[in-house]
Amino acid sequence: MLVKKAYKFRIYPTREQKRQIVKTLGCSRFVFNHFLVKWNDTYKQTGKGLTYNACSAQLPQLKKEASWLKEVDSIALQSSLQNLSDAFSRFFKKQNKAPRFKSKKHLVQSYTTKQTNGNISMEGNKIKLPKLGLVRFTKSREVHGRIINVTIRRNPSGKYFISILAETDVQPLVKTESAIGIDLGITDFAILSDGHKIDNNKFTSNMEKKLKREQRKLSRRALHAKNNGINLLGAKNYQKQKRKVARLYEKVLNQRADFLNKLSTAIIKNHDVICIEDLNTKGMLRNHKLAKSISDVSWSSFVTKLQYKADWYGKTLVKISRGFPSSQLCSACGHHTGKKSLEVREWTCPACHMHHDRDINASNNILAEGLRIVASA
Repeated sequence: MLVKKAYKFRIYPTREQKRQIVKTLGCSRFVFNHFLVKWNDTYKQTGKGLTYNACSAQLPQLKKEASWLKEVDSIALQSSLQNLSDAFSRFFKKQNKAPRFKSKKHLVQSYTTKQTNGNISMEGNKIKLPKLGLVRFTKSREVHGRIINVTIRRNPSGKYFISILAETDVQPLVKTESAIGIDLGITDFAILSDGHKIDNNKFTSNMEKKLKREQRKLSRRALHAKNNGINLLGAKNYQKQKRKVARLYEKVLNQRADFLNKLSTAIIKNHDVICIEDLNTKGMLRNHKLAKSISDVSWSSFVTKLQYKADWYGKTLVKISRGFPSSQLCSACGHHTGKKSLEVREWTCPACHMHHDRDINASNNILAEGLRIVASA
Protein backbone atom coordinates (compact mmCIF):
# COMPACT_ATOMS: atom_id res chain seq x y z
CA MET A 1 0.00 0.00 0.00
CA LEU A 2 1.33 3.45 -0.94
CA VAL A 3 1.41 5.81 2.04
CA LYS A 4 2.90 9.22 2.75
CA LYS A 5 5.64 8.90 5.33
CA ALA A 6 7.67 11.69 6.96
CA TYR A 7 11.37 11.43 7.79
CA LYS A 8 12.87 14.00 10.12
CA PHE A 9 16.59 14.83 10.26
CA ARG A 10 18.73 17.52 11.79
CA ILE A 11 20.57 19.65 9.23
CA TYR A 12 23.77 21.68 9.65
CA PRO A 13 23.62 24.63 7.23
CA THR A 14 26.63 26.88 6.73
CA ARG A 15 26.51 30.54 7.75
CA GLU A 16 25.54 31.56 4.19
CA GLN A 17 22.88 28.84 4.01
CA LYS A 18 21.45 30.01 7.33
CA ARG A 19 21.19 33.52 5.88
CA GLN A 20 19.32 32.15 2.87
CA ILE A 21 16.96 30.13 5.11
CA VAL A 22 16.19 33.21 7.23
CA LYS A 23 15.58 35.23 4.04
CA THR A 24 13.21 32.54 2.71
CA LEU A 25 11.34 32.41 6.02
CA GLY A 26 10.91 36.19 5.93
CA CYS A 27 9.71 36.24 2.30
CA SER A 28 7.26 33.38 2.88
CA ARG A 29 5.89 35.21 5.91
CA PHE A 30 5.58 38.46 3.91
CA VAL A 31 3.66 36.74 1.09
CA PHE A 32 1.32 35.04 3.57
CA ASN A 33 0.56 38.31 5.41
CA HIS A 34 0.24 40.35 2.18
CA PHE A 35 -2.40 38.07 0.70
CA LEU A 36 -4.15 37.63 4.04
CA VAL A 37 -4.83 41.39 3.97
CA LYS A 38 -6.11 41.14 0.39
CA TRP A 39 -8.24 38.11 1.28
CA ASN A 40 -9.86 39.89 4.25
CA ASP A 41 -10.45 43.10 2.28
CA THR A 42 -12.07 41.18 -0.60
CA TYR A 43 -14.30 39.33 1.83
CA LYS A 44 -15.45 42.59 3.45
CA GLN A 45 -16.23 44.17 0.07
CA THR A 46 -17.84 41.23 -1.75
CA GLY A 47 -18.77 38.70 0.92
CA LYS A 48 -16.46 36.19 -0.78
CA GLY A 49 -12.77 35.52 -0.22
CA LEU A 50 -10.05 34.90 -2.79
CA THR A 51 -8.82 31.53 -4.04
CA TYR A 52 -5.35 30.02 -4.29
CA ASN A 53 -5.39 30.47 -8.08
CA ALA A 54 -6.38 34.14 -7.78
CA CYS A 55 -3.54 34.82 -5.32
CA SER A 56 -1.03 32.82 -7.37
CA ALA A 57 -1.88 34.89 -10.45
CA GLN A 58 -1.03 38.08 -8.54
CA LEU A 59 2.29 36.78 -7.22
CA PRO A 60 4.39 37.69 -10.34
CA GLN A 61 3.24 41.32 -10.08
CA LEU A 62 4.15 41.35 -6.38
CA LYS A 63 7.63 40.08 -7.27
CA LYS A 64 8.06 43.01 -9.67
CA GLU A 65 7.10 45.46 -6.92
CA ALA A 66 9.27 43.72 -4.30
CA SER A 67 12.24 42.44 -6.30
CA TRP A 68 13.87 40.86 -3.24
CA LEU A 69 11.23 38.12 -3.40
CA LYS A 70 13.07 36.78 -6.47
CA GLU A 71 16.11 35.95 -4.34
CA VAL A 72 14.40 33.00 -2.61
CA ASP A 73 12.86 29.69 -3.66
CA SER A 74 9.71 30.48 -5.70
CA ILE A 75 8.04 27.20 -4.71
CA ALA A 76 8.33 28.16 -1.03
CA LEU A 77 6.31 31.32 -1.79
CA GLN A 78 3.68 29.27 -3.63
CA SER A 79 3.51 26.89 -0.67
CA SER A 80 2.89 29.86 1.62
CA LEU A 81 -0.14 30.77 -0.52
CA GLN A 82 -1.34 27.17 -0.38
CA ASN A 83 -1.07 27.23 3.42
CA LEU A 84 -3.20 30.39 3.49
CA SER A 85 -5.82 28.80 1.23
CA ASP A 86 -5.89 25.62 3.37
CA ALA A 87 -6.24 27.70 6.55
CA PHE A 88 -9.30 29.48 5.14
CA SER A 89 -10.80 26.17 3.97
CA ARG A 90 -10.49 24.74 7.49
CA PHE A 91 -11.91 27.97 8.94
CA PHE A 92 -15.04 27.80 6.78
CA LYS A 93 -15.45 24.13 7.77
CA LYS A 94 -15.26 25.29 11.41
CA GLN A 95 -12.16 23.20 12.03
CA ASN A 96 -10.05 26.11 13.31
CA LYS A 97 -10.11 29.86 13.89
CA ALA A 98 -9.58 32.44 11.16
CA PRO A 99 -5.98 32.71 9.84
CA ARG A 100 -3.83 35.25 11.68
CA PHE A 101 -0.79 37.22 10.61
CA LYS A 102 2.52 35.40 10.91
CA SER A 103 5.09 37.00 13.19
CA LYS A 104 8.87 36.86 13.00
CA LYS A 105 8.82 36.57 16.80
CA HIS A 106 7.03 33.20 16.63
CA LEU A 107 9.10 30.50 18.29
CA VAL A 108 9.02 28.06 15.36
CA GLN A 109 9.69 29.23 11.79
CA SER A 110 9.37 26.97 8.74
CA TYR A 111 8.82 26.89 5.02
CA THR A 112 7.97 24.11 2.55
CA THR A 113 9.31 23.44 -0.93
CA LYS A 114 8.26 20.73 -3.39
CA GLN A 115 10.11 18.22 -5.50
CA THR A 116 10.18 19.31 -9.17
CA ASN A 117 12.60 18.23 -11.89
CA GLY A 118 15.04 16.68 -9.42
CA ASN A 119 15.60 19.90 -7.43
CA ILE A 120 15.70 17.81 -4.23
CA SER A 121 18.04 14.86 -3.98
CA MET A 122 20.22 13.04 -1.45
CA GLU A 123 23.95 12.56 -1.93
CA GLY A 124 25.49 10.59 0.93
CA ASN A 125 25.19 12.63 4.12
CA LYS A 126 24.13 15.76 2.21
CA ILE A 127 20.82 16.82 0.70
CA LYS A 128 20.45 19.15 -2.27
CA LEU A 129 17.82 21.85 -1.69
CA PRO A 130 16.60 24.72 -3.92
CA LYS A 131 18.65 27.93 -3.48
CA LEU A 132 20.68 26.28 -0.68
CA GLY A 133 22.68 23.71 -2.59
CA LEU A 134 24.12 20.77 -0.65
CA VAL A 135 23.32 20.85 3.07
CA ARG A 136 24.92 18.43 5.52
CA PHE A 137 22.48 16.41 7.65
CA THR A 138 22.43 13.54 10.13
CA LYS A 139 21.34 10.56 8.05
CA SER A 140 20.05 8.29 10.80
CA ARG A 141 18.02 6.12 8.39
CA GLU A 142 17.35 5.63 4.69
CA VAL A 143 14.55 7.52 2.96
CA HIS A 144 12.45 5.10 0.94
CA GLY A 145 10.10 6.06 -1.88
CA ARG A 146 9.45 9.15 -3.98
CA ILE A 147 10.13 12.49 -2.27
CA ILE A 148 7.06 14.77 -2.49
CA ASN A 149 8.16 17.82 -0.50
CA VAL A 150 10.45 18.95 2.30
CA THR A 151 9.91 21.37 5.18
CA ILE A 152 12.86 23.29 6.61
CA ARG A 153 12.30 24.31 10.21
CA ARG A 154 14.21 26.46 12.68
CA ASN A 155 13.47 25.58 16.30
CA PRO A 156 13.56 28.01 19.27
CA SER A 157 16.77 26.27 20.35
CA GLY A 158 18.47 27.57 17.20
CA LYS A 159 18.71 24.08 15.66
CA TYR A 160 17.62 23.42 12.08
CA PHE A 161 15.63 20.37 10.97
CA ILE A 162 14.25 19.01 7.73
CA SER A 163 11.11 16.90 7.35
CA ILE A 164 11.03 14.88 4.13
CA LEU A 165 7.59 13.70 3.00
CA ALA A 166 7.90 10.64 0.76
CA GLU A 167 5.42 8.34 -0.90
CA THR A 168 6.51 4.83 -0.04
CA ASP A 169 5.16 1.29 -0.26
CA VAL A 170 4.34 -0.22 3.14
CA GLN A 171 3.56 -3.92 3.46
CA PRO A 172 1.10 -5.26 6.09
CA LEU A 173 2.66 -6.95 9.12
CA VAL A 174 2.27 -10.65 9.82
CA LYS A 175 -0.99 -11.46 11.65
CA THR A 176 -0.57 -12.45 15.31
CA GLU A 177 -4.21 -13.47 16.02
CA SER A 178 -4.00 -11.35 19.17
CA ALA A 179 -6.19 -8.57 20.56
CA ILE A 180 -5.46 -6.10 23.37
CA GLY A 181 -7.46 -3.61 25.41
CA ILE A 182 -5.76 -0.41 26.59
CA ASP A 183 -6.84 1.84 29.45
CA LEU A 184 -4.93 5.12 29.51
CA GLY A 185 -4.01 6.63 32.86
CA ILE A 186 -1.81 9.16 34.64
CA THR A 187 -0.04 7.15 37.36
CA ASP A 188 0.59 4.43 34.77
CA PHE A 189 0.58 5.65 31.18
CA ALA A 190 -1.18 2.59 29.78
CA ILE A 191 -2.72 -0.46 31.43
CA LEU A 192 -3.05 -3.45 29.10
CA SER A 193 -5.70 -6.15 29.35
CA ASP A 194 -2.95 -8.79 29.63
CA GLY A 195 -2.03 -7.29 33.02
CA HIS A 196 1.00 -5.23 31.96
CA LYS A 197 1.29 -1.64 33.15
CA ILE A 198 3.37 0.84 31.15
CA ASP A 199 5.12 3.34 33.40
CA ASN A 200 4.42 7.05 32.99
CA ASN A 201 7.89 8.51 32.65
CA LYS A 202 6.76 12.04 33.65
CA PHE A 203 9.24 13.71 31.33
CA THR A 204 8.15 17.27 32.14
CA SER A 205 7.97 16.64 35.90
CA ASN A 206 11.47 15.16 35.95
CA MET A 207 12.83 18.25 34.23
CA GLU A 208 10.64 20.71 36.16
CA LYS A 209 13.20 21.73 38.79
CA LYS A 210 15.83 22.55 36.16
CA LEU A 211 13.26 24.30 33.95
CA LYS A 212 12.14 26.55 36.81
CA ARG A 213 15.72 27.52 37.62
CA GLU A 214 16.56 28.39 34.02
CA GLN A 215 13.27 30.26 33.50
CA ARG A 216 13.97 32.39 36.57
CA LYS A 217 17.33 33.31 35.02
CA LEU A 218 15.52 34.20 31.81
CA SER A 219 13.09 36.47 33.68
CA ARG A 220 15.95 38.21 35.50
CA ARG A 221 17.79 38.88 32.24
CA ALA A 222 14.60 40.20 30.64
CA LEU A 223 14.13 42.59 33.58
CA HIS A 224 17.78 43.68 33.41
CA ALA A 225 17.45 44.45 29.69
CA LYS A 226 14.24 46.38 30.29
CA ASN A 227 15.78 48.46 33.10
CA ASN A 228 18.70 49.35 30.81
CA GLY A 229 16.45 50.24 27.89
CA ILE A 230 17.71 47.36 25.72
CA ASN A 231 15.37 45.70 23.22
CA LEU A 232 15.09 41.96 23.97
CA LEU A 233 15.94 41.09 20.36
CA GLY A 234 19.29 42.82 20.87
CA ALA A 235 19.95 41.58 24.43
CA LYS A 236 22.61 38.90 23.86
CA ASN A 237 22.51 37.41 27.38
CA TYR A 238 18.71 37.20 27.24
CA GLN A 239 18.75 35.51 23.81
CA LYS A 240 21.44 33.06 24.97
CA GLN A 241 19.38 32.08 28.02
CA LYS A 242 16.23 31.88 25.89
CA ARG A 243 17.90 29.27 23.64
CA LYS A 244 19.03 27.33 26.72
CA VAL A 245 15.44 27.11 28.02
CA ALA A 246 14.22 26.14 24.55
CA ARG A 247 16.76 23.30 24.41
CA LEU A 248 15.41 21.91 27.70
CA TYR A 249 11.84 21.93 26.37
CA GLU A 250 13.07 20.35 23.14
CA LYS A 251 14.74 17.56 25.11
CA VAL A 252 11.46 16.82 26.92
CA LEU A 253 9.60 16.82 23.61
CA ASN A 254 12.10 14.42 22.04
CA GLN A 255 12.00 12.04 25.02
CA ARG A 256 8.20 11.92 24.92
CA ALA A 257 8.05 11.42 21.14
CA ASP A 258 10.61 8.60 21.32
CA PHE A 259 8.64 6.86 24.08
CA LEU A 260 5.30 7.15 22.24
CA ASN A 261 6.76 5.96 18.93
CA LYS A 262 8.42 2.88 20.43
CA LEU A 263 5.36 1.91 22.50
CA SER A 264 2.85 2.38 19.65
CA THR A 265 5.05 0.41 17.23
CA ALA A 266 5.43 -2.47 19.73
CA ILE A 267 1.65 -2.67 20.29
CA ILE A 268 0.91 -2.61 16.54
CA LYS A 269 3.50 -5.33 15.83
CA ASN A 270 2.22 -7.70 18.53
CA HIS A 271 -1.58 -7.33 18.14
CA ASP A 272 -4.08 -7.44 15.28
CA VAL A 273 -6.93 -5.69 17.12
CA ILE A 274 -6.24 -2.78 19.48
CA CYS A 275 -9.16 -1.50 21.56
CA ILE A 276 -8.86 1.87 23.25
CA GLU A 277 -11.19 4.36 24.90
CA ASP A 278 -12.05 7.49 22.91
CA LEU A 279 -11.09 10.05 25.57
CA ASN A 280 -12.32 13.65 25.57
CA THR A 281 -8.84 15.05 26.16
CA LYS A 282 -9.82 18.64 25.39
CA GLY A 283 -12.59 18.50 27.98
CA MET A 284 -10.38 16.81 30.57
CA LEU A 285 -7.78 19.58 30.22
CA ARG A 286 -10.32 21.98 31.73
CA ASN A 287 -9.75 20.20 35.05
CA HIS A 288 -6.98 22.43 36.43
CA LYS A 289 -5.91 19.80 38.96
CA LEU A 290 -5.16 17.24 36.25
CA ALA A 291 -4.42 19.43 33.20
CA LYS A 292 -0.64 19.48 33.69
CA SER A 293 -0.42 15.70 34.14
CA ILE A 294 -2.70 15.02 31.16
CA SER A 295 -0.64 17.32 28.93
CA ASP A 296 2.54 15.54 29.99
CA VAL A 297 1.28 12.05 29.05
CA SER A 298 0.08 13.12 25.55
CA TRP A 299 -2.78 10.65 25.18
CA SER A 300 -4.08 12.19 21.94
CA SER A 301 -0.65 11.98 20.29
CA PHE A 302 -0.39 8.31 21.30
CA VAL A 303 -3.82 7.48 19.83
CA THR A 304 -2.93 9.34 16.61
CA LYS A 305 0.25 7.26 16.25
CA LEU A 306 -1.67 4.04 16.87
CA GLN A 307 -4.25 5.04 14.23
CA TYR A 308 -1.91 5.77 11.34
CA LYS A 309 0.34 2.80 12.11
CA ALA A 310 -2.71 0.50 12.22
CA ASP A 311 -3.78 1.87 8.83
CA TRP A 312 -0.29 1.34 7.40
CA TYR A 313 0.26 -2.19 8.62
CA GLY A 314 -3.20 -3.73 8.19
CA LYS A 315 -4.19 -3.75 11.87
CA THR A 316 -7.52 -2.67 13.43
CA LEU A 317 -7.86 0.13 15.98
CA VAL A 318 -11.25 0.23 17.72
CA LYS A 319 -12.23 3.34 19.67
CA ILE A 320 -14.73 2.70 22.45
CA SER A 321 -17.45 5.28 23.13
CA ARG A 322 -16.67 7.81 25.86
CA GLY A 323 -19.92 6.90 27.59
CA PHE A 324 -18.94 3.24 28.02
CA PRO A 325 -18.59 2.56 31.81
CA SER A 326 -15.33 0.61 31.57
CA SER A 327 -14.35 1.33 35.18
CA GLN A 328 -17.76 0.54 36.65
CA LEU A 329 -18.52 -2.88 35.13
CA CYS A 330 -17.25 -6.17 36.51
CA SER A 331 -15.21 -7.76 33.71
CA ALA A 332 -16.03 -11.24 35.06
CA CYS A 333 -19.85 -11.13 35.30
CA GLY A 334 -20.81 -7.73 33.81
CA HIS A 335 -22.44 -6.44 37.01
CA HIS A 336 -22.69 -2.62 37.17
CA THR A 337 -21.66 -1.55 40.65
CA GLY A 338 -22.43 2.16 40.29
CA LYS A 339 -20.08 5.09 39.87
CA LYS A 340 -16.87 4.91 41.88
CA SER A 341 -14.63 7.88 42.67
CA LEU A 342 -11.06 8.06 41.32
CA GLU A 343 -9.68 7.28 44.80
CA VAL A 344 -11.03 3.71 44.58
CA ARG A 345 -8.22 1.73 42.92
CA GLU A 346 -9.34 -1.78 43.92
CA TRP A 347 -12.80 -3.22 44.56
CA THR A 348 -14.69 -6.50 44.89
CA CYS A 349 -17.76 -7.28 42.79
CA PRO A 350 -20.80 -7.78 45.07
CA ALA A 351 -22.35 -10.22 42.56
CA CYS A 352 -19.54 -12.69 41.76
CA HIS A 353 -17.07 -11.62 44.51
CA MET A 354 -14.22 -11.21 42.03
CA HIS A 355 -11.54 -8.82 43.31
CA HIS A 356 -10.45 -6.24 40.71
CA ASP A 357 -7.62 -3.84 40.06
CA ARG A 358 -9.61 -0.87 38.75
CA ASP A 359 -7.38 -0.18 35.72
CA ILE A 360 -6.84 -3.78 34.60
CA ASN A 361 -10.57 -4.40 34.96
CA ALA A 362 -11.25 -1.34 32.77
CA SER A 363 -8.83 -2.54 30.08
CA ASN A 364 -10.52 -5.96 30.05
CA ASN A 365 -13.91 -4.31 29.62
CA ILE A 366 -12.52 -2.15 26.81
CA LEU A 367 -11.18 -5.27 25.08
CA ALA A 368 -14.53 -7.09 25.39
CA GLU A 369 -16.45 -4.09 24.04
CA GLY A 370 -13.99 -3.63 21.18
CA LEU A 371 -14.25 -7.28 20.11
CA ARG A 372 -18.06 -7.00 20.25
CA ILE A 373 -17.93 -3.96 17.93
CA VAL A 374 -15.58 -5.79 15.49
CA ALA A 375 -17.82 -8.89 15.47
CA SER A 376 -20.97 -6.86 14.78
CA ALA A 377 -19.37 -4.74 12.01
